[in-house]
Amino acid sequence: MKTNRDKKEYWASFVQRWSGVALALFLPFHFLVLSLILQGGEVLDGFLYWADAPLVKFAEAGLVGLLSVHLLGGVRLLVIEFFAWKEWQGYLISVAATGAAATGCLFLLRAF
Repeated sequence: MKTNRDKKEYWASFVQRWSGVALALFLPFHFLVLSLILQGGEVLDGFLYWADAPLVKFAEAGLVGLLSVHLLGGVRLLVIEFFAWKEWQGYLISVAATGAAATGCLFLLRAF
């Protein structure tokens, strides 16, 4: 017998929710970096120099991937809600996952 955790829909919902939590946790740090502009150009330049490190670029690509996962997962839910395409869920999950992975990879390619 299949449990809920064996279904793709469960894991798509799980990833959708936790990507939202991760993005919400990132938001205060984003505002902190934006506030560096108010402290002067030298402070912001120092941060931008640090942000040019390869590890930070990989983290940014992961962040873009999380944003894509959350966005495309939300679009998937809207399509199911408004068009009653419940039988297409597997296809929509695959499209959302592929789109999110492609977006993260394209960002990473552009970063280097």
